[in-house]
Amino acid sequence: MADLEPIIPLDNAKSLSIEEMEKKAAETAPAPHSIQPILTAFRQELLVTGYSPKTIQMYLIYTQKFLEHASKTPETWTKQDVISFLAKAREKNVSNATLSLMHSALRFFLEQHLKLGIVEDIKIPKKAKKLPSVLTMNEIKSIFLNTRHGRNRLLLQFIYSTGVRVSEAVKMKGMDIDWENGTAQVKGGKGNKDRMIVLSQKWIGEAKKYLNRKRVKSEFLFSKKNGKSISTDTVERIIRQSAKESKILKRVTPHVLRHSFATHLLESGENIRKIQVLLGHANLSTTSIYTHVSNEEIKKVQSPMDKLYH
Repeated sequence: MADLEPIIPLDNAKSLSIEEMEKKAAETAPAPHSIQPILTAFRQELLVTGYSPKTIQMYLIYTQKFLEHASKTPETWTKQDVISFLAKAREKNVSNATLSLMHSALRFFLEQHLKLGIVEDIKIPKKAKKLPSVLTMNEIKSIFLNTRHGRNRLLLQFIYSTGVRVSEAVKMKGMDIDWENGTAQVKGGKGNKDRMIVLSQKWIGEAKKYLNRKRVKSEFLFSKKNGKSISTDTVERIIRQSAKESKILKRVTPHVLRHSFATHLLESGENIRKIQVLLGHANLSTTSIYTHVSNEEIKKVQSPMDKLYH
């Protein structure tokens, strides 16, 4: 399969995040010819099922590594082959999140694609529940002030003011914006779901001025000089540089703006179910993590001991 994404050797996976592993994938050799037909068929089923390109890439990476590890015909695979593969990865100190992704890839490949029930009973550690990093209002303002006026600043403001994912922001088109009602439609978000988002009135005014000044018209709301959509890597670089100029020491990414959006709404008293819809979360449990990072709300709690003496 000529267009199969290359894989990352597990020997190089130590302490790498999933994002870093995705970038490393482009640096390694493609799959051997002997297993390419298997991967081709698996890739086709993933496409038909509706998985995102990124998920397909990562599932193929780990499935390829398993095929190379097992080095047997599928009908002879056993539960122990899967366990030994995951154990090898664990010995290389991959994170719980990465191990979970590997397990998910093999579960779909072996159980759904090949109908081999050899994964379902395998238990892996739960992913660590890390609290999302959140910026203060002043830090948000500082980042905007230290971002170049025009497209770049409007882009970061759009992500923060709507809570969209960076992948959704770069694909946003002018035709998806309802300027009069101050809303927009996110088309094909995570899980291939559409949803409505609410726009900042202040942002709308500045965005209209920017679009009227653009020399090259584009279907994309945020585009390069040639009218094509910008990449998520470009957005990462923009916000990284803005945070550096703002002298913010914490790691700042587009997703941190999304976290900050949700947390600031919660702190202002907004209903968490509304926040769930705006973020595009399928389950409320995903959104509920923001109830643990709302420090401003925690500060308002009065110790019961203080009430004893009133």
